[in-house]
Amino acid sequence: MMIRRRAFDDDDENPERWLVSYADFITLLFAFFVVMYAVSSVNQGKYTSLTTSMGTAFIGAKSGSAESTQSRAGIETKKASLIKPLPLSHLVQEKMRRERENMTKMGLDIAQKLGDLTASGKVNVMQNNRGIRIDINESLLFSTGSAALEGKSAEIIKEIANQINKNENFIQVEGHTDITPIHTSEFYSNWELSAVRATTIVRLLGEAGIKEQRLSAVGYGSSQPIADNETTEGRSKNRRVSIMVLYDAQKPDQSASSIMPQQ
Repeated sequence: MMIRRRAFDDDDENPERWLVSYADFITLLFAFFVVMYAVSSVNQGKYTSLTTSMGTAFIGAKSGSAESTQSRAGIETKKASLIKPLPLSHLVQEKMRRERENMTKMGLDIAQKLGDLTASGKVNVMQNNRGIRIDINESLLFSTGSAALEGKSAEIIKEIANQINKNENFIQVEGHTDITPIHTSEFYSNWELSAVRATTIVRLLGEAGIKEQRLSAVGYGSSQPIADNETTEGRSKNRRVSIMVLYDAQKPDQSASSIMPQQ
């Protein structure tokens, strides 16, 4: 006798199983709209509470657990980081203000140390947009048409060096002449005369202890007068050496070649 196998009966399958998937979808959709509502609100407290709750729900961290503690610590750290530092521009302006104040004090000290010379107008100390400028009349340093030091010139430069060596700012020495032409065996024109005078003062400043990396020399000839070259008094004022103590932002280009002092 052949025994027939009864066909498989799948009437036992639950016809309501699709409701489980549908319920999961509705739950996720609800969570999505809750998140969207919370994000649309500017209330930081609600946002923090929501993120904490969501993290607890999905990560499974218990209230008071190590993960929750670290999460709260992270939030506190983030809040602390919202304290913004001062803008860079403000810090730069503050640095420039302090530098100008220090330069002003140094200029006053120089003028006081050279009191008799500043009172007579042989030395002028002023502050401009480049730094402190110390104008020394030719008569205190050289004879007309010469770059050889005379009289108490070395003492004057040494006194100035003692004051300007109190900071690390760059120093540019500038030689100036009047418009009277010069053509000698030593100097072909006022350009050479002004340049050699400037480098001579640079040499004295170096001997007084100022680092040579801070020093540079420029000869301007008669191109930058400070008085009328048509008068004897004006030409006398134009024949000068200027020692510029430069603001940090005005320091000269160190990649450029410089004129070395003559020995």
